Amino acid sequence: MWRKVRIWLEKLSPAKVISGYYLLAITVSILLFSIPAVHKPGVEVAFIDTVFTAVSVVSDTGLTVFNVSETYSVFGYFIIMIVLQFGGIGIMAISTFFWMILGRKIGLRERQLIMVDNNQFSLSGLVILIREIIKIILFIELLGALIFGFHFLKYYPTWQEAFIHGLFASVSATTNAGMDITGESLAPYAGDYFVQLITIIQIILGAIGFPVLIEVKDYLFRKKMESEHPFRFSLFTRLTTVTYGILLVIGTILILLFEFQHFFKDMTWHKSFFYSFFQAATTRSAGVTTMDINEFTTPTLLLMSLLMFIGGSPNSVGGGIRTTTFALNMLFIYHFAKGNRDIKIFNRELHEDDIMKSFAITFLAIVMCFISVVALSISDSQHQLIEIFFEVCSAFGTVGMSLGITSDLSVFGKCVLMVLMFIGRIGLTSFLFIIGGNKKKANYHYPKERVIIG
Repeated sequence: MWRKVRIWLEKLSPAKVISGYYLLAITVSILLFSIPAVHKPGVEVAFIDTVFTAVSVVSDTGLTVFNVSETYSVFGYFIIMIVLQFGGIGIMAISTFFWMILGRKIGLRERQLIMVDNNQFSLSGLVILIREIIKIILFIELLGALIFGFHFLKYYPTWQEAFIHGLFASVSATTNAGMDITGESLAPYAGDYFVQLITIIQIILGAIGFPVLIEVKDYLFRKKMESEHPFRFSLFTRLTTVTYGILLVIGTILILLFEFQHFFKDMTWHKSFFYSFFQAATTRSAGVTTMDINEFTTPTLLLMSLLMFIGGSPNSVGGGIRTTTFALNMLFIYHFAKGNRDIKIFNRELHEDDIMKSFAITFLAIVMCFISVVALSISDSQHQLIEIFFEVCSAFGTVGMSLGITSDLSVFGKCVLMVLMFIGRIGLTSFLFIIGGNKKKANYHYPKERVIIG
């Protein structure tokens, strides 16, 4: 029997196997969150809410239907942080880490799965990549936990409570989970710019892409002989860093402009700036907030929805269509308007397949989100359209921000969001491979004919 199951699994495409692993992780998470010791005494959670929480945590989204601090015990906090690692670092990365500890050889099949899970193009160097990812992420989380822990001593009566809050805040920010155990997200630290700045740095490090972090580390710790030769960053690192920075700057400026005569009307410039800067950063994929975002006007909420739809970078903890997809779309439109067939940037030329894939991903994402908005507008018609639209973009981008309607959604509405969170985590590229099946080479071609467009 096991032999037949193994043969059947080997026939499945890597994308389908990866999806199966994430479904298995969700199933295990449901069992873990069903343990009585995970909840505070006297707290009961409905099964659908347990499933929703498991999907949200595995996908590093952070959308919840209840207050985490009032529902889970300290043991529950640690269970959440452990599960967040599977979503943040990745199922195959965690599995590879344990395989290396046990001394197991990483075979071709495992390398194929790692390649798909991390959006890589080559089988070479994957084990080294996974080792670097785990070391960097754990280092960032540990350093952040220590910084937060010592800083939180002035907020909490005991050092144990301060360091638990510090560890949870660090893991949540680095994995861009958007969960909190304060009960008010980061609103208690709305006036603490140090906490906000460290959180923003961790959000950026988690969402900018693991290859970028590895290249920066290699650049900073080059050997003396190597430092004499110019270090060249890859096109991916340059493109995703510039795009990420532009979105962060434009997001901050637009939020300031949109709320200048509204939410920021009587605020000091530095308070307005940090509110805008933090909200622009957290829409990448993080989801933590320093205020009640219901106080923002509709234009700001629409802008934040767009930023959440774009999401983080590929091969990061972020969801959405990803920054490079957005960048390729914008570059193509710009060059197409100028009549250029070839797209050149940073002394490199983009591949046609990547351009086609970026448009396919964007179109599929728009269709999925549109269908989800329509479905929720029917099943949960008591909520305003902007609230539903914001919730859908938050789930798809695995962000976790909400206008407060998550707990009031119907079972169908929660299921829609769970599907979006799952797809947002595995990535639209993997989802396309799942619904498209295995690639087949055409044996023949028909005569080509032009079609009028536009």
